[in-house]
Amino acid sequence: MGNADTKLNFRKAVVQLTSKSQPIDAADESFWDQFWSETVTNVQDVFALVPGAEIRALREESPNNLATLVYKAVEKLVKIVDSSCRTQREQQTALNCSRLLTRVLPYMLEEPEWHSFFWSSLPAASENDSVPLAQSLINAICDLLFCPDFTVVSTKRSGPERAEELSSLDSCEYIWAGGVGFARSPARSAAHEAARAELLRLLLTCCSETVYKPAALAAAHHNKWIAYLTSPENRHALPLFTSLLNTVCSYDPVGLGLPYNHLLFADTLEPLVEVALQVLIVTLDHDTSNVVTEDSDERLPDNLFINYLSRIHRDEDFQFALRGVTRLLNNPLQQTYLPNSSKKVALHQELLVLFWKMCDYNKKFMYYVLKSSDVLEVLVPILYHLNDSRADQSRVGLMHIGVFILLLLSGERNFGVRLNKPYTATVPMDIPVFTGTHADLLVVVFHKIITTGHQRLQPLFDCLLTILVNVSPYLKTLSMVSSTKLLHLLEAFSTPWFLFSRPHHHHLVFFLLEMFNNMIQYQFDGNSNLVYTIIRKRGVFHALANLPHEHAAIARSLAAARAQPAAGDALPRSRSADCVPEAAMEGSRPAQPAEPGTLNATLPDTPAIATMTERESAHPPAREQLLPRRDGDGEDRSPERARVAHVGGARGPGGGAGGGLAEAEWRPSGEWVASWRGRLPLQTIMRLLQVLVPQVEKICIDKGLTDESEILRFLQHGTLVGLLPVPHPILIRKYQANAGTAAWFRTYMWGVIYIRNVDPPIWYDTDVKLFEIQRV
Repeated sequence: MGNADTKLNFRKAVVQLTSKSQPIDAADESFWDQFWSETVTNVQDVFALVPGAEIRALREESPNNLATLVYKAVEKLVKIVDSSCRTQREQQTALNCSRLLTRVLPYMLEEPEWHSFFWSSLPAASENDSVPLAQSLINAICDLLFCPDFTVVSTKRSGPERAEELSSLDSCEYIWAGGVGFARSPARSAAHEAARAELLRLLLTCCSETVYKPAALAAAHHNKWIAYLTSPENRHALPLFTSLLNTVCSYDPVGLGLPYNHLLFADTLEPLVEVALQVLIVTLDHDTSNVVTEDSDERLPDNLFINYLSRIHRDEDFQFALRGVTRLLNNPLQQTYLPNSSKKVALHQELLVLFWKMCDYNKKFMYYVLKSSDVLEVLVPILYHLNDSRADQSRVGLMHIGVFILLLLSGERNFGVRLNKPYTATVPMDIPVFTGTHADLLVVVFHKIITTGHQRLQPLFDCLLTILVNVSPYLKTLSMVSSTKLLHLLEAFSTPWFLFSRPHHHHLVFFLLEMFNNMIQYQFDGNSNLVYTIIRKRGVFHALANLPHEHAAIARSLAAARAQPAAGDALPRSRSADCVPEAAMEGSRPAQPAEPGTLNATLPDTPAIATMTERESAHPPAREQLLPRRDGDGEDRSPERARVAHVGGARGPGGGAGGGLAEAEWRPSGEWVASWRGRLPLQTIMRLLQVLVPQVEKICIDKGLTDESEILRFLQHGTLVGLLPVPHPILIRKYQANAGTAAWFRTYMWGVIYIRNVDPPIWYDTDVKLFEIQRV
């Protein structure tokens, strides 16, 4: 009964506050104390008892009272820190204050006029120690996050009189979990984990000012909250960063692995890991190096979180971080004999952002990942999620980040080399069964995305093919299944109406031809399956070489396409692919579209591949000056092209390529086709066909062969040494940091955090401007 009474009293206090139009005296302690001394037991109650509409009404009609409420809550937290938060009562009060602030702050951050309020000092403060309200709040939260017997286990003798002063405590001794820079693994306590999670949730709310900026402004927005939290002025910056990273990377959801244990015992660690991971990626997304403040010409202090992350260098720390990330990424994929017997966590989107940041800020970490087959522990879950999400428009963002990570890794030779490791299927995936390597898995999944994915994935086609081109010089052998898939893509992309329907479609053909050339020139010996498939599909290459470029022929192709229902931008179906029924892996389920009503955050346009990558030679520098500029890879220098924006344009929901106005007005011309047709890199393949086709035909006639295994055996022992053109230099398109991708990541990350925080719904129903929330 008592609980109902406290809720009633708390609600009465809220009604009193919102109904008074006169300012309430800040010194009226008995009134203000009602908001945090009552033991409202959880954050959900606070959200239910303080409706958003009432907070807005308070902000508009009695802004003084809202200001006083927030001042008093922050002041209360500061006082609790000053007395070192030793009693149960103070700890409960600290949690109540943080719950109330988590509820109220988003409604103040959504209104630009209130931003300066947090950076003005407390009215009670004397001239000398006027600390802005936001700094007082962040200092108090960080002090409380390392408070013995509240959020960490005390290492000193117990008893209130022996407790340490919070203000002088060395928080480096109280890092939450062992791992990077901290060898000890402190004892766990469910109450401490729950208190940390609540305080971190408030910290995340403080940092969310960014979501109230339109996408155009958010990219360059200087978030003072994050800047202060990660600056040298925050004495807890190092232990907090280490605690967040170690909490995430040491988390093992399966634990002892007893079946169904997650149904018997509540896991207090998962909510903490989730919010710790979100705070970590948000703070790492604020790079202040070389940034100057908006109001003055001061250089901003370094973001110490980024600084610490970039300075991790010991192999054991890299191993700990990589193991932690791969353990959690692979967790949803694990198969057990008893259905639902093992705990599954859904942290993969935030984990991929963290992995991206780690590779981006610490190149040594990326090279460590690529040094061994451990990189495949990242690759397989990414490919699993790409394949599983391909039909679901609410997961377009997840598709993008998976592809961006693979693009980043594909710029390194070691990634291509690692792909040659044989693949043993451990996860049922909705793809054809094959025997081969991780490279085959990559090709088969990419083929599935391109041919059966949601139409909003079209802007990613350039990226997918760039990844394949980057790894192609290192692929020792492709299976027959993946060789057939690659030729099917070429057949589809080189259909005249598809080539003529958009100004950039011919780039896809250039990418595939370059991939085949790399494999023929550098990996001919092991790739008899690919060579055999190229010979079987030789008509595709001849058709490309003779592509019509007269106006009448172009018009006929496009008219024929329009006659087909729903041709649009969709991929043409290949004749060969349709007639072969394929068995999917046992136990797999087809990719599903989004459930109706699923929440979905919009995204900016996909950056063009030419702005995301820089071309580099994979050869020693001496060869580099001899490199010709190769055409047809996302940059077209024809005059026709200069007038047309790259993939992008109109912002569709989720930021797909809407094919902007320039593309809508664009018409293919004979000159335009001629300008790139002559540059198609067909010489190597034509030479291969010229040499091998007569030999294969002769064997078939002489031996009466109809069995392809005999032809494959012949091709395995064949050679083209001295018969092909001089090998071209290998060109790798390396990912380059750019404003487009940075803006994309920021929007994606906050969209994920918004949608994942539904209990309590921190930002729900507030005026978010960074993205739109839509229902599928």
